Amino acid sequence: QVQLVESGGGLVQPGGSLRLSCAASGSIFSFNRMDWYRQAPGKQREYVAHITSDGKTNVVDSVKGRFTISRDDAKNMMYLQMNSLKPEDTAAYFCNAIKYGPPWQTFWGQGTQVTVSS
Repeated sequence: QVQLVESGGGLVQPGGSLRLSCAASGSIFSFNRMDWYRQAPGKQREYVAHITSDGKTNVVDSVKGRFTISRDDAKNMMYLQMNSLKPEDTAAYFCNAIKYGPPWQTFWGQGTQVTVSS
């Protein structure tokens, strides 16, 4: 059973930085793609960024130039470096991993809270 555990969240002032980590219980090389999502209070979960097994990345326009996604296959870790944080980045951040099918498999972590406030 795959387990994903996020860490690195916390309270930060506007303009500050955080690095989120996602630790996988097994080899992340088996995942075709890994994503970060976030969910603010009262809002739907939204896509933030993804990285594929061959290193291709994408981030949503609202965080482009501020957030960077990366992975370390040797450590079975994925990261989200968040710079120039804004209050609107406040949310619970979730790690997601996907194995393309058939069968299609997707796994979620429990989330880590990021609060951007002065």
